Amino acid sequence: MKTIKKEKKLCLICMEEHEVQTVILEDIEEFKGEEVSFDATYEYCAHADEYLETEDMIKANSLAMKDAYREKVGLLTSQEIIRIRDKYEVSQKDFSEILDWGRATITRYENHQVQDRAHDDVLRKIDSDPKWFLQMLTRAKGKISDKAYDKYHKSASTEFRRMKNRYLMDSIQALYADFVDDIITGGVELNLNKVIEIINYYASKVSSLHKVKLMKMLWYGDSVSYKRRGKSITGLVYNALPMGAVPEGYEQILDLDGVEFETVLYDLDRMGYKFYPVEGFQIKELTPEEIEILDTVIAEVGHLNSQEIIDKMHDEDAYKCTGRNCTIPFSYAEKLSIH
Repeated sequence: MKTIKKEKKLCLICMEEHEVQTVILEDIEEFKGEEVSFDATYEYCAHADEYLETEDMIKANSLAMKDAYREKVGLLTSQEIIRIRDKYEVSQKDFSEILDWGRATITRYENHQVQDRAHDDVLRKIDSDPKWFLQMLTRAKGKISDKAYDKYHKSASTEFRRMKNRYLMDSIQALYADFVDDIITGGVELNLNKVIEIINYYASKVSSLHKVKLMKMLWYGDSVSYKRRGKSITGLVYNALPMGAVPEGYEQILDLDGVEFETVLYDLDRMGYKFYPVEGFQIKELTPEEIEILDTVIAEVGHLNSQEIIDKMHDEDAYKCTGRNCTIPFSYAEKLSIH
């Protein structure tokens, strides 16, 4: 028995005024053929050595018992259902409408009724797939108010972008799963958060940062780090493409949340990307030593245009001694032109 509160009041057990304890006990009950244990709350009278459930306690204990059952058989608990609904900032009634269930279904699931397996599967799908929720929301547009629809659509879209970023990170990590040789990884595991911070840091310090130049500056940052410290900053693996070093998975990297750019027209036939820092950018992952390395790269090549930095890259031993479209080993960092 664990006491969580003491209060002097009229005891409904012995009908005398004295200090009444609110306590938690482990209860065991059978529900739908399953024996479950759970924490139940009671009032305790020390004079009579008896326990009492108030009306609110009866409801709370019943829900605790049913949640214990749900956990045992692999169903979402009431709190997990509430968390899913809160994620999309949707009301109980509107959530039921969006799912095309009875209006009070979600309210019952969150308060006293155990959901069936089919409904549980739907809730799990919505939790893991914001895009599916957006599709169901669109289908239910006429059943809820326009104001509520706009609110839910905004929340779900934000969640979808967040999940999309996680999927992108997972796909990039999968690309790097086979790269285990320190000489091509720079001796560190891929850290996409640092990659994003470096892109933002370069973009905040270099007035005109385009994709070709950014790719080379990423390589220079990792190579200078390897030359000075025996390890790179990011764990990116670079390939020797015609215009110089380009990290593996660069297209997915540029789609990550936290990387901002605008499309620019160079001439009638060529489009490009110009990068800029996200609003409120702050350094959280990079160390002072790593920032110093990036500042060195900015001082050396930040003023160069795209063609100039390509030419500089082409003069590096790391590029000249690596076959085209092959992975650039960090062993050439010792001969890097930047110190």
